Amino acid sequence: MKTVACIVQNGFSPFEFGVACEAFGLDRSDDGIENFDFRVVTPEPGVVTTKLGFSLNVDLDLSFAYEADLVVVAPVPKEQWGAVDPRVLDVIRAAVDRDAWLLSVCSGAFAIADAGVLDGRRATTHWKYTDRLARMYPEIDVDPDVLYVQDGKIITSAGTAAGLDACLHLLRQELGAEATNVIARRMVVAPQRDGGQAQFIVRPVPEATGLSLAPVADWALENLHRDLTVELLAQHAHMSPRTFARRFKADYGTTPAAWLARQRIIHAQRLLEQTEWGLDRIADECGFGSAAVLRQNFGRVLGLTPTAYRARFACPVREAVAA
Repeated sequence: MKTVACIVQNGFSPFEFGVACEAFGLDRSDDGIENFDFRVVTPEPGVVTTKLGFSLNVDLDLSFAYEADLVVVAPVPKEQWGAVDPRVLDVIRAAVDRDAWLLSVCSGAFAIADAGVLDGRRATTHWKYTDRLARMYPEIDVDPDVLYVQDGKIITSAGTAAGLDACLHLLRQELGAEATNVIARRMVVAPQRDGGQAQFIVRPVPEATGLSLAPVADWALENLHRDLTVELLAQHAHMSPRTFARRFKADYGTTPAAWLARQRIIHAQRLLEQTEWGLDRIADECGFGSAAVLRQNFGRVLGLTPTAYRARFACPVREAVAA
């Protein structure tokens, strides 16, 4: 991925637009990461209004978006849902036809849905709008309880910060885990946030129990090579297994088993990038037990083999990481 076009239209949300700028538009060459050719485009060049009352002057029309490797669709105001500019819809369809990446932030999913390219696919948007998206486009499998969804090369995300999660998810596929960690550190955000929207809707502030599971999670990350059962983790948390599992789901938005599986994949990505270890050793280090199990889980989550991943991402930012 070399080129990125971000489409803005009148009434767009500046924060979500800024997420795309932060993820793909900044110069990170001093971190050893190659810059993207990032451009902001619009159907009618000139003044484009935001939902907050100020405007942005955009010089470029949609021509660049027809060639971009990634097309980002900024949030679309409610007045345009179901009536998105046909020129924008053409760009979206063209991106899918040429197998380019397509990413929406928050209500930008309505533009992608309006183009018809989400029919038969999974997608999401802000939790306040998932019901409406499902009603307007019944052919889409709308998931209201996730931060983002990738279906093929189309990524739709929930509101605000979830757009950043989606961007980092895409960057991991294009740049690798360690390079994305470098970017996340620059942003001062977690490189991988687990959980779904329901986690933040039902209880945005954790219960004031005085008990944090962070030490247990940190211990688990240092011991991924072990057989980490719920019973063992609960013992370290000084809780019963049932209480621990319930508290973990509330705090992390997923089960201990699912969280551990994801952390093992992330650790395997780092080792494939930074070491020359064989697959058997990496599998042992990450707790998979065998190279065959590592291959199976790696392919299921990332869509490629460990060997292919290593060939693509081996040590791309070694100097930056060492610094």
